[in-house]
Amino acid sequence: MTPYIVLFRGVGGATQLPVKQLRAVLAEAGFSGVATYINSGNAVLVSPMAESAVAETVAALVKEKMGFDKAVLVRSAADWAEVIAQNPFVETVDEPTKLHLLALERQPEARNVEALQAKASGSERFAVKGRALYLHTPDGMGRSLFAPKIEPTLKVAGTARNWRTVLALARMAENL
Repeated sequence: MTPYIVLFRGVGGATQLPVKQLRAVLAEAGFSGVATYINSGNAVLVSPMAESAVAETVAALVKEKMGFDKAVLVRSAADWAEVIAQNPFVETVDEPTKLHLLALERQPEARNVEALQAKASGSERFAVKGRALYLHTPDGMGRSLFAPKIEPTLKVAGTARNWRTVLALARMAENL
């Protein structure tokens, strides 16, 4: 049995994912330890399935039962802990709303990472490590002119969480 972190892409604003219903749908499907973190598309659960099977199953369930038809990204708790340990911007963790992790569907091609580097300007910094992109936005994500360029340039879908959420999900997964 593996603890997983489940990230729903595109939740917020007009797109809501009711967490009470989400917990019920996932528990009824046989996942254990199901818990959610704030109303922005974050869950933890335990399953014997592989990461890709969890992602496919959860995506199919929320589409069928809740009408939510967007990407679902899944990471094992061990992978998540490794991503936290590899944070290249450790000096920024005291401002957790200005440090972000973008969980990517797959590792981007090197040429696309280079193209993204060419678009980086101002005080923002980023680093790509495998399927993770770390983004430091000293002026805040809401003011970032760089952040909207990430997915189109990398040609990889992803979903961002601020460092406070990253750490909270890690704690929740540890407690499963």
